Amino acid sequence: MTNIALAFLAAGLGAGLSIIGAALGIGKLAAAAMDATGRQPAAGGDIRTTMIIAAALIEGATLFALVVCVLLAVKS
Repeated sequence: MTNIALAFLAAGLGAGLSIIGAALGIGKLAAAAMDATGRQPAAGGDIRTTMIIAAALIEGATLFALVVCVLLAVKS
C-alpha cells in the first residue's frame, strides 16, 4: 500500500471511531435526560436545556475530530 492509501485508511478509521463515540455519548446523554425527566417532570425544561448544551459540545468535539482526520488525509 502506498502512503496515500494508508492515510485515507487511517482517516476513515479515525472518522468512524469519532462518530461511534459521539453516538454513544449522545445516546447515554439522552437516556439520562429522559430518566431525569421521568423522575421529576417539573424540571423538564432545565434538563432539556442542559442536554442540548451537552449534546452541542459532543457534536463540536466530533466535528473537530472529523476535520483533523480529513486534514491529515489530504496533507499526505
